[in-house]
Amino acid sequence: MAEDKILKADSNEMELVDFRIYKQGMNKVYEGIYGVNVAKVKEIIKIPALTELPGVPEYIEGVFDLRGVVIPVINLAKWMNIIEPKDMVLKPRIIIAEFSNIMIGFIVHEAKRIRRINASAIRGSDFSTNTGGFDKSQITGIAKIENDEVLLILDLERIVEELGIYSPKIDIEEKEIKKMTGTAVVVDDSSTARKLVHDALAKMGFKVIEAKDGVDGLNKMNELYALYDKDIASQVKVIISDVEMPQMDGFHFAAKLKEDGRFKGIPIIFNSSLSNEFSAVKSKDVGGDAFLTKFDANVFYKEVSKIIESYINK
Repeated sequence: MAEDKILKADSNEMELVDFRIYKQGMNKVYEGIYGVNVAKVKEIIKIPALTELPGVPEYIEGVFDLRGVVIPVINLAKWMNIIEPKDMVLKPRIIIAEFSNIMIGFIVHEAKRIRRINASAIRGSDFSTNTGGFDKSQITGIAKIENDEVLLILDLERIVEELGIYSPKIDIEEKEIKKMTGTAVVVDDSSTARKLVHDALAKMGFKVIEAKDGVDGLNKMNELYALYDKDIASQVKVIISDVEMPQMDGFHFAAKLKEDGRFKGIPIIFNSSLSNEFSAVKSKDVGGDAFLTKFDANVFYKEVSKIIESYINK
């Protein structure tokens, strides 16, 4: 899953591993088409022997050791409350993905291919397409593919949050959090991630504006400019942006802001579950002031304070 796949972010394209989950209906089996970003996928393997864990949610099938790393395994069909086919011969695989430096395995019924889809063709989570009865909040985007079929991008960060990975112990005490004033903008397609960042920024004293992708983020920035005019850089103190998003990814969003004289004086911090050096390098290329891996609250507070102060002191 190499460097060139990640660096193609400048084409606003997203490369996805296309996988399938089949659902047992009344009289037939339905095929669900899903995707996960290639940049997060480490490998795809057959299901090994798993060690069950007591007292965990039903969708956690167990753990296994992969070259010295203990990996929890999530059954995506169970997580989505999908009834698996009774008589169909499946080709199950585990997609091993990395989120915030943590490896997690996801059981899928079949791994098909790699697709390259332009982010502008991916609609956000406010779609009306029938998703087969499961919770639409589990989805961050939808793209039309061949034969009028649709591919759904799951909000796997919700699973990461449910496992507690995005809820670390905060070593810094509330009184040690540097207080700020003004507005902060959070751009992220995951409602789970937005809430985490929103809450952290609110503790710092910011009024927080949320956007669900890069296009929405640009719209929100234009609305803020209409409100603050030339004072926008003194009112909007920081923008926190995800990288992977439908319609417009975080790199394109940042590049457009930095090219716009109205907004180039506002710091942009990337906050992503991608944890690789290529994304960090790319973030600098497009004008990002920092690249953080979700979600270490202690690092977040310190970096946000430091970068805002550096802009104030320029």
